[in-house]
Amino acid sequence: MNDFFDNETYTKVDFKLTKINKGEYDSCTFKNCNFENVHASNIEFLECEFIDCNFSNTVVNHTSFKDCVFENCKIIGVKFNECNNFLLAMSFHNCQLNVSSFYQLKIPGTKFVNCNLQEVDFMEADIQKSIFKNCNLKGAIFDQTNLEKTDLRTATHFTINPENNRVKKAKFSNENIVGLLYKYNIVVE
Repeated sequence: MNDFFDNETYTKVDFKLTKINKGEYDSCTFKNCNFENVHASNIEFLECEFIDCNFSNTVVNHTSFKDCVFENCKIIGVKFNECNNFLLAMSFHNCQLNVSSFYQLKIPGTKFVNCNLQEVDFMEADIQKSIFKNCNLKGAIFDQTNLEKTDLRTATHFTINPENNRVKKAKFSNENIVGLLYKYNIVVE
């Protein structure tokens, strides 16, 4: 039987040394915790906050993140596409998400604010109505991605082919529109 944890706060816990209990974490807060290289599979996080945590290379097979917030977290190389996608909803603020994967995930309305998303895989993902505010998307992969009504006005370094992605009513700025034209090898000054 899995454990149930409600409204608890975990501060400076190194889950590499202290095994994380399988179960459901409801409205819990994790501050300065280390999940690096931890197998955090088959765990349910509901309305949890992760603040200043290290999630680099954490294994999240069948893990649920329902209405979870990540703030100032290092989340490098995490395969979110292996999560339980039922009611999957997350937001990211000031996070390092480089080389993570959202492949084929349906996560519309996701907020990415001041995040580094270099080489992140968004292939075949549904991220419509999402916000990428002040995000670096250098090398991020967009292919067959639903970006309809997504706000990319302050995003930088992205390359998105409008012919291979759904971009209807997506928002761009004059400064970053060149990211849609890269395949035509034209010069915009």
